[in-house]
Amino acid sequence: MILPIVAYGAPVLRKVAGDINQDYPQLDKLIDDMWETMYYSNGVGLAAPQVNKDIRIFVVDTEQIFSNIDEEDQGKYPDEPGVKKVFINAHLKQVEGEEWPYNEGCLSIPKIREDIMRPETIVLEYLDENFQPHTESFNGITARVIQHEYDHLEGKLFIDYLKPLKRKMLQGKLSDISKGKVKVDYKMMFSK
Repeated sequence: MILPIVAYGAPVLRKVAGDINQDYPQLDKLIDDMWETMYYSNGVGLAAPQVNKDIRIFVVDTEQIFSNIDEEDQGKYPDEPGVKKVFINAHLKQVEGEEWPYNEGCLSIPKIREDIMRPETIVLEYLDENFQPHTESFNGITARVIQHEYDHLEGKLFIDYLKPLKRKMLQGKLSDISKGKVKVDYKMMFSK
C-alpha cells in the first residue's frame, strides 16, 4: 500500500525516533509499504518518520542510481553497484573522510534541492529485516543516502545543514510546503 509522505512542518519529522523489537505490529507490512511508497515517489530512501511513524527504520535502494548512470561513468564510484537494504534500530558509530558536496532533495520537502556537505564514509550498526545484527561501513553516494535517512531518525532534515542566510531565503517555500501549497505526483500528508 502506498503511504502518504509527511510534509515539512509535521512534528514527527523533528522527533528522535525510538528503537523497536521484533514484536512491532505488522512490521513486515510496514516494510513492504515503505518500499512501495519509496518507489512510487521516485525516492532512493525513505525513513519511517516520513510515513508518520516515530520508529528507527529506513529503507535504501542506491542500486537504482547506478543502474541509470551512463556507460562511460560506470566504475567511477566507490560504492557501485549500490545497496538495497532495510535498516532497523540504526545507530551511527563512526564518520570519516573528507566532506564532499552533493545536491540533495527530500520527499518531505518537495521542489527544494541544495548542495549538502557530508563525510564520505560511515560505519553503521543496525538490524536487518530478520533482526540480524550488522556493523557495516558505507561510502560514496550510498553513505550519503544512508546519512540523509539516518538524520530523519534523529529529527534532522537536510536543510538543517544550510547556512542561516540560505535557510532564510527558502523560508517562503518551506512555509508553502507546510501549508500544502505544493504540487507533487505522490501522496502527501500536511499538518496545516
